[in-house]
Amino acid sequence: MNPTDSSAHPVVAGDFALEDAPNSACQPPVNAVDRAIESRQSMREFLPAPVPRALILHLLELASRAPSGTNTQPWKAYVLQGASKDSLAEKVCRAHDALRDNPALAADYREEYDYYPEKWVSPYIDRRRENGWGLYGLLGITKGDKDKMHAQHQRNYRFFDAPVGLMFTLDRVMGRGSLLDYGMFMQNLMVAARGHGLHTCPQAAWNGFAKIIMPHIGAGEQEMLVCGMSLGYADESALVNTFRTPRVSAAEFTTWLD
Repeated sequence: MNPTDSSAHPVVAGDFALEDAPNSACQPPVNAVDRAIESRQSMREFLPAPVPRALILHLLELASRAPSGTNTQPWKAYVLQGASKDSLAEKVCRAHDALRDNPALAADYREEYDYYPEKWVSPYIDRRRENGWGLYGLLGITKGDKDKMHAQHQRNYRFFDAPVGLMFTLDRVMGRGSLLDYGMFMQNLMVAARGHGLHTCPQAAWNGFAKIIMPHIGAGEQEMLVCGMSLGYADESALVNTFRTPRVSAAEFTTWLD
């Protein structure tokens, strides 16, 4: 079935398989779960091919099998497509531009929880720098080229042209443990997406613009923004999507106690 043509017969989530994805590098593997995990990466350029609603719903159903403390299932997902996605992108891009022009506006755009530490230390700051300059270097963006950095960062707020944008929220009454639950939910979603030939990009970059995002998606006052995500068929020919981050080996972060 061609993912760009859902008119042939009613869309059923089970209709979609790896071969349905255009230009997908994810071929049927010996161990499908291993392959889905290993091939997951944050993609930053997507094809315009639409993702049928039934498939999105199927992925969210799979994601909801994630464990959560006492089965609280704290996740809430908002799916943006078409005009709603484009309108939000325009609003946040305007705010992002205004923030560049007037840094004093930063006080108006604060995240509701600390995603990153207040003070960076090694080895985390080293990995962060390696990641940032590795990506920018690939794209020919040099240190001090603020205009190009701003433009690349703003790609986040257009969901990297993905046809589907997601926003995830959490009721403020919940504890910090619910963010752990949320991480497992999102990982389920991203791995399930790979199993259907799709790619994703989880995005904390949206968090500072919650005051714009939350009323746009119709979230309640008791909710806080956890993060956003781009979802779609990746343009695997795009230079930016050749960037793959390294990982520390398990031997380096594991202590064995016998």
